[in-house]
Amino acid sequence: MPIDQAKLDELLGRFVADLGAVFHAPTVVIGDKLGLYRTLADAGPSTAAELAERSGVAERYVTEWLRGQAASGYVTYDPEEDRYLLTEEQAFALTDERNPVFLPGAFQVATSVAKDEPRLAEALRAGTGFGWHQHHPDLFHGTERFFRPGYSANLVSAWIPALDGVEARLRAGARVADVGCGHGASTILLAQAYPASSFVGFDGHRPSIEWARKAATEAGVADRCSFEVASAKAYPGSGYDLVAVFDALHDMGDPVGAAEHARRSLADDGTWMVVEPNAGDRVADNLNPIGRVFYNASTLICVPHSLSEEVGLALGAQAGEARIREVALAGGFTRFRRAADNPFNAVYEARP
Repeated sequence: MPIDQAKLDELLGRFVADLGAVFHAPTVVIGDKLGLYRTLADAGPSTAAELAERSGVAERYVTEWLRGQAASGYVTYDPEEDRYLLTEEQAFALTDERNPVFLPGAFQVATSVAKDEPRLAEALRAGTGFGWHQHHPDLFHGTERFFRPGYSANLVSAWIPALDGVEARLRAGARVADVGCGHGASTILLAQAYPASSFVGFDGHRPSIEWARKAATEAGVADRCSFEVASAKAYPGSGYDLVAVFDALHDMGDPVGAAEHARRSLADDGTWMVVEPNAGDRVADNLNPIGRVFYNASTLICVPHSLSEEVGLALGAQAGEARIREVALAGGFTRFRRAADNPFNAVYEARP
């Protein structure tokens, strides 16, 4: 068949944009790690030499870094003054980890899996799993920094109130299990918001649990917010008023087994809260920029981890509501509904 030049040119245009993004990603991580964004935001309009002096980074590297950031739209350039600056919007997205659109954490996740590419390629070829613990440590830290801003913006203000009666129980004093808690960002946020309740986070990754314990101490909630190494199918305790799983159910090898254990560990009137990436039930529904992020991340992180565990159901990060409903009902829950959502997240509520 002859080549359609217009279609080829369209593909090449996407390629140029994507290649620039791939090279841009590690420069964002470097700029965050070396404090270049924060220094520029504090200093205001600066030459490369001025930013180099203030940041303690070599001037020639700073010059090239600034030019690349300006070409990417992450830094603003004034050609008349030969100075660079961050607009309010750029500074908001690149320097403040507390806001819901903090960007560097996502780039840290993306660049971390590039470091694992040789071993991931072999796992894909062989059809074997690649566990969370096998990844570069930047994945663990980047995941927290990627998800925590969204949890800060939505968990207490929107998601908990959307659950039937849960907020009142948390205010009065409830027992909560956060399963697959990672570094404990969601657990600690809940403990800070509901001082009458007690919280325990469970995760199979020991280094993450150790990190979470330190974070709880630093946040001043360690007296009622503890962390233990345990799997989603074997964590201890019963009679929990709330069991939550944040962006982790689709990663599990046996999500139905996890649902069954959650059902057994809940009080008779308890709630299973499942937060998942928002996705349609059909592949065609997810062929968009957000779906692109999640499908590719799922290829490198979520599906390999699921295949590393028993059953290896490999739901994937774009499983969709219907598949999550199937998991909940197969696990013994009788009521299931979508309680809240936004472009990135879907919040599900399951009841016994």
